[in-house]
Amino acid sequence: MDFRKAQAIEDLADLLYNFLPGSGNNRTCFPLAAQQVGVHGYWIGGSKRPAVVHLLTHTFEQRRALFCPLILAVVRQSMTWRRNKGEPLTRDEVDRLNAILPRLSFKIPELLDNDFLASLVGPAKSAATPPATSQLLTDAAAKELVDRLLKTSTRPPHERGFDFELFLTDLFAAYNLAPRGSFRLRGEQIDGSFRLHNDVYLVEAKWVGGPIGASDMLSFSGKVSGKAEWSRGLFISESGFTLDGLEAFARGRRTNLICMDGLDLYEVVHKRLSLVRVLEEKLRRAAETNQAFVPCRDLHLLRS
Repeated sequence: MDFRKAQAIEDLADLLYNFLPGSGNNRTCFPLAAQQVGVHGYWIGGSKRPAVVHLLTHTFEQRRALFCPLILAVVRQSMTWRRNKGEPLTRDEVDRLNAILPRLSFKIPELLDNDFLASLVGPAKSAATPPATSQLLTDAAAKELVDRLLKTSTRPPHERGFDFELFLTDLFAAYNLAPRGSFRLRGEQIDGSFRLHNDVYLVEAKWVGGPIGASDMLSFSGKVSGKAEWSRGLFISESGFTLDGLEAFARGRRTNLICMDGLDLYEVVHKRLSLVRVLEEKLRRAAETNQAFVPCRDLHLLRS
């Protein structure tokens, strides 16, 4: 699979993420949709988004003729599940689905039928992040993310980066930040993006042997500056940042980045802090001080 199709699969997984649950009942869920069309073996379970990506990727690569039936099964079940939740499937979501499928060389006539499209409700509700007080992880979700973060540290270097990106994508998804996986542009790669209060943040994530210096921060800041003027950046370095690098980065320029280190991530999931509030406070400190990195432990965000 080439990069363009791989990115289309990632975008499709982002879109379908809220179509169905990953488990929980025997009538409407991703594994049941997979079972209905004969690709249940590609559902790996565990964290939902990686499981959806795995299901889509392996169906596309190994059972291509069943890819469109799988999408139709997901949509049919989603119509029931979402209506029962009081959040019916929307015309906007199906239009976005129909825009992604041609990137994989597919069109599904049933999803393009005018009568079907006219029967759907209007645009999806705004994806603005719910209030921070509603964004705390459950104990089970926090434990799973802590375990995954610690397990990533034991991975070989060539696997660690990929696992780290998947961890971050699931972390952002857990806080309703509409994450998108890594994507390539001409001459550069962005590790992903998310949306916070309708602002788009590009993400650079590094898990290397030592703290990040000014050159990497300047490079990513340049990528962000080269995009739309409303873009911002989140630089995540598991190993942290050098003090000299942070001082050099802040010298003589306004920051368009905020930063997190590995301990920040651990404290968010281990102490069940609101990631939304952590990001908001980092943004406020950056606006007040021009400091791209203020550690989570200095933000005084104890749970009330």
